[in-house]
Amino acid sequence: MLIKKRTGIEIPSSEITPHDIYLSRRKFMAGAAALATTAALAACSPASLTKPENADVDPTAENPAAAEAAVGQTDELGDSLTTYKDVTNYNNFYEFTLDKEKVAPMATGYQTSPWQVEVGGLVANPGVYDVDDLRTRFEQEERIYRLRCVEGWSMVIPWMGFPLAQLLKEVEPAADAKYVRFETVLDPENMPGQSSPWYEWPYIEGLRVDEAMNDLAILATGLYGEELLPQNGAPIRLVVPWKYGFKSIKSIVKIDLVEEMPTSLWMGAAPNEYGFYANVNPEVAHPRWSQATERRIGELGRRKTILFNGYEEQVAHLYDGMDLHENY
Repeated sequence: MLIKKRTGIEIPSSEITPHDIYLSRRKFMAGAAALATTAALAACSPASLTKPENADVDPTAENPAAAEAAVGQTDELGDSLTTYKDVTNYNNFYEFTLDKEKVAPMATGYQTSPWQVEVGGLVANPGVYDVDDLRTRFEQEERIYRLRCVEGWSMVIPWMGFPLAQLLKEVEPAADAKYVRFETVLDPENMPGQSSPWYEWPYIEGLRVDEAMNDLAILATGLYGEELLPQNGAPIRLVVPWKYGFKSIKSIVKIDLVEEMPTSLWMGAAPNEYGFYANVNPEVAHPRWSQATERRIGELGRRKTILFNGYEEQVAHLYDGMDLHENY
């Protein structure tokens, strides 16, 4: 069965679950055996400061409820979810460190509430939104999406969030707004990676307005039915599943509608390697490695990469007439 969203784009029902049903399912599956895998998360951006009450909890520990909820769940292609433990402990997050397995312990203790997101630029109704307000203003849905990292690994994650289009419609983009520019928090004193001279901070990313309005593009506020942790981009991040993971900017503090194409952090650092579009494409190799195959975390061997990460039906029309080799 398919669920038709208000944008007219159809999404398999296996990808969308209301939060209350998701939590009920977790209770039903209590006591089931947990899946075992090894995982990863891409796209870089920070969290915030101050030590929360649970700051002394081991960030590498499994979440039993989340592990139980994973049993038997798949994406619409029948692929099993990546475990909560792996999703939250193998992270690309250069603001903290280049070591994927050290991000979680380094991020432990960073407070992500209160948190505000400023939305402005070429819009009729600019505003500053509290993330707690966004969670109640827009209905939170579960979206099980595949994540494909530009580095050649992939995973399957049950995100909680809402379509980015809902927020953009509320602020009413002007006719001359062509792109959406995203920006993360800047705090080099508490995020040692932001002291690196190799990158221009803060982390910046962007989408065309039509890409941002596609129903697959969401602002995620949680995963596995739990609020996001700092290492995963708490408290709010972008998820665009048909693009490589670095496009899914984390810990957003600012969203602007602009006329000119934004220069992302990675475009500025290595323009010959990281283009604006970053669509998953097995036929377009990275200058230093092939993108024809990927390593699904938790599996032996490699699997073939799928064009647009398997979401071709929903997004291919956005690029009609474009040379995907040139517009990489």
